[in-house]
Amino acid sequence: MAPVLLHDDVPMWVVLGHAENLRMVRTPSHFTRDSRVWTPLLEGAVKPDHPLMPHIAWQPICSHAEGDEHKRLRGAVTAAMATIDDRSLRRYIYRSSQRLVNRFCESGEAELVGQFAEHLPMAVMCHILGMPEEYDDRLVQAARDALKGTETAIASHSYVVEALTRLTARRRAQPTEDFASHLINDPAGLTDDEVREHLRLVLFAAYEATVNLLSNALRMVLTDPRFVAQLNGGQMTVPEAVEQSLWDEPPFSAILGYFAKQETELGGQRIRKGDGLLFAPAPANVDPRVRPDLSANMQGNRSHLAFGGGPHECPGQDIGRAIADVGVDALLMRLPDIELDCDEEDLRWTTSIASRHLVALPVRFAPKAQQEIVSKPSHGLVPPSRPAMPINLDSTPRTTPAPAAPGSTTFAPLASGPRPTAMPDAAPAPAPAPAPAPEPTRRPPAWRRFLAWWRGY
Repeated sequence: MAPVLLHDDVPMWVVLGHAENLRMVRTPSHFTRDSRVWTPLLEGAVKPDHPLMPHIAWQPICSHAEGDEHKRLRGAVTAAMATIDDRSLRRYIYRSSQRLVNRFCESGEAELVGQFAEHLPMAVMCHILGMPEEYDDRLVQAARDALKGTETAIASHSYVVEALTRLTARRRAQPTEDFASHLINDPAGLTDDEVREHLRLVLFAAYEATVNLLSNALRMVLTDPRFVAQLNGGQMTVPEAVEQSLWDEPPFSAILGYFAKQETELGGQRIRKGDGLLFAPAPANVDPRVRPDLSANMQGNRSHLAFGGGPHECPGQDIGRAIADVGVDALLMRLPDIELDCDEEDLRWTTSIASRHLVALPVRFAPKAQQEIVSKPSHGLVPPSRPAMPINLDSTPRTTPAPAAPGSTTFAPLASGPRPTAMPDAAPAPAPAPAPAPEPTRRPPAWRRFLAWWRGY
């Protein structure tokens, strides 16, 4: 625990320890997300134009509600999330990744934050919400501008909200099978304003978090020798690399905010009723009590706090993981020789109280041709990468065929009995006559079938 001062010298606590952060987010009887109990706000120390008011001000959304109202709103969001098919989502992420790579693969160079990491999450989230037609460069720029808090942030925010308002009205009149429709038709009976506000919450929270996660994962894969060696050597998968980045560089370093509902104690400090607290995943993830060795590999350990915890834990964390997993994997498959096009020390970040955003990630690679994305992936067998060798499909023991005359090839009858393999001659054998029944197609190796299933295509 440490006392800090926000803008205009507004006091607050930042929770540093892993156990302390978990206790705070898992104890709604002591701590709430409702800022209307915050003492500096009640005393007028926090003005309406305070730069952090958009993050602190109470809103009628599930992340600020508690009790029965939280259950109603959160239940509608999680029920709509549950309708998303993981395999279909991963196929869409893969195709979107290919389209983005096609934009720069022929040039031999790219800037992965602006050309890939900032576009892929928006394309996927527009598809999930039910407005893929709204996705374009302008929407991406508007979302980035709104989150940066520039002079044009209000106009950019309004542009995004207008798109969500159109989506709400369209789906209220003509529901389909997308997230917005399920949110509207949920038994909780959300109003149009509640639907729009939750669409805004999901879009902005998922977009900012996933852009940072994807950028950090790409940077770590390109710059950390451990990841490069382990990925190339098959000792680490892309999902494991993404999970490691969630430990080392969580998408949000701190989240505003939690507020004490009563006098209590946390981390050895006396917390008064009405005190504000910052939930801080970044310092919690490096707490020496849970990570005594920061260089140790965290494979298989998901106890990080990158997605929060307790009643307000991020409900869309699996979507963020899928975008990062499939996006990084698709990029590395298309551009296997990709490498950083600057010194690692030259990489720059923009920082705020909530996150650290990578500004640019320049890379170079051998130019590649664009890839066709028209045909949709199917669950059919993966074509073999080399000519299939003859295989005996009978369960009976194989017998040795009778010697064949020089220059000829002998085939056993297909009706019954063991099926001997063909004996190739030095000279090309003539094409055999069409068989009465086609030979069964050889299944691809188990490892290739597993990869095709895992990647969703």
